[in-house]
Amino acid sequence: MNRENFCREIIDSLSAHIAVLDQDGVIILTNKAWQDFGGANGLQGPADSLGQNYITIAEAAGDETGRIVAQGIRKVISGDLKEFFINYPCHSPLEKRWYAMRVVRLQFISLEAQVIVSHEDITPIMQAQEDLKRKEEELFQQKKMLEESNVALKVLLEHREKDRRSLEENVLANVRKLVMPYLEELSFRKLDERSLNLLNIVHQRLEEIVAPFLNRLTSLNRLLSPREIDVAALVREGRTSKEIAEVLSVSVSAVDFHRKKIRKKLGLTNDRANLRSYLLSLQ
Repeated sequence: MNRENFCREIIDSLSAHIAVLDQDGVIILTNKAWQDFGGANGLQGPADSLGQNYITIAEAAGDETGRIVAQGIRKVISGDLKEFFINYPCHSPLEKRWYAMRVVRLQFISLEAQVIVSHEDITPIMQAQEDLKRKEEELFQQKKMLEESNVALKVLLEHREKDRRSLEENVLANVRKLVMPYLEELSFRKLDERSLNLLNIVHQRLEEIVAPFLNRLTSLNRLLSPREIDVAALVREGRTSKEIAEVLSVSVSAVDFHRKKIRKKLGLTNDRANLRSYLLSLQ
């Protein structure tokens, strides 16, 4: 096999579409991949494209890519550029395709400047990039939706917590204000043994109902006596010392005494510190 045939075999073995252009941009040689592509895609003229001016064809495309390609080939031919490279789409009605185009000068001494144009199919790479971009966009949208859901959930939980606190306070206040005073008053009446037992049972059951609400003040259970816890709960409801005295059937001075002990145990040595505000903050 002579040198010319050997070189021909080499370029025909390449997967890239190869064309050699003369100094005017006319195609003087193409490889098998170029010719097969031309035949399969219905390119005008002979499949080998010999004699066609590649620069003229690029400019005739009438788009920005064609203009850039024609300009790049001219600069490589003139020697202003050593190499020109561009990625471009080449879609058909049936599929999307992308190619990487490279233009370089032939590396031998010649009276005429000649360049090699190669087109390599990079469709798998571009499709992978498009898939990755699409996945990233999907993940971004999912992240955005999750963030919005988290904000909505946080607001919902805050409202639920407020509603729970309000419900507990209402139940506790109603029991203390609307029920307990009457039970306390009944306890001082002359009742038979059965009625007294029933009264104690009702009182006990009500205490069990409100106990979980009082237990929100978990630290107080370890610090305060049972009577001090009762006073603290009523202070927290906004009751005055006189009202507390009436509910608990004790004197106002006794309530004030318990209030002072509660403040001392809680470390509220500053007289300006509001006991009710502090108890509410423990919620």
